[in-house]
This record gives sequence, C-alpha cells and structure tokens, in this order.
Amino acid sequence: MDERLEQALAVSKSLETHQNQKNILHKQYKDNLIYYFDGHKVSVDLSLINYCTNSTGPVVIVDDNKTPVLIDADSVIAFTKQITAMYDTASRKYLVEFTKIKSKRSVKELIGL
Repeated sequence: MDERLEQALAVSKSLETHQNQKNILHKQYKDNLIYYFDGHKVSVDLSLINYCTNSTGPVVIVDDNKTPVLIDADSVIAFTKQITAMYDTASRKYLVEFTKIKSKRSVKELIGL
C-alpha cells in the first residue's frame, strides 16, 4: 500500500478511536449524574441544582420516569447538598479523564486507557 495512504488510514483510525473514547467517557459522566432516592431516579444538572438552591419551601421535581416528587422544606437543603456534591465529583472526574484522553495521540495510548 502507498505510504501516504497508510498514514491517512492510521490518522483516520486514531481519530475514530479518540472520538469513541470521548463518547464512552461522556456516557460514564452522564451515568455518574444519576441520583437515586426514595425509589426515584433523577438526572442531576445545573438547572436542577439552581432550582433547589433558590427554593424557599418544598420543591416538586419530575424524575426520569416522569413521576412528580415532593421534597419537603426540611429535606431540600440536604437534597441540594447531595446533588451538588454529586455534580461536582462527576464533573471533576470527567475533567481528569478527558485530559488524559486529550493528551494521548496514538491508538496504542488510547486503547491503554
């Protein structure tokens, strides 16, 4: 095979592997943002954290199964702390792992992750 063609194929494989690793990492990040409580599954995001933080009383949220959930005023602060900590931990882990992927340039290095 022509040397230029081999190099182009190697670059293509490297880019595809790199993108696949990023996709897997993003899926893991989204999975790390799922919070389970009282039989409910809630995907944590900044809008949920903001809504709970700015609430002064009981909060009604809709879980991932489209079920409304009432969080009483006494539990809102604890709930907000838990989801905020979860979001922070997941985001920091995502940053560390993404930086590792970003620094890898060859297919061998990417697969070694």
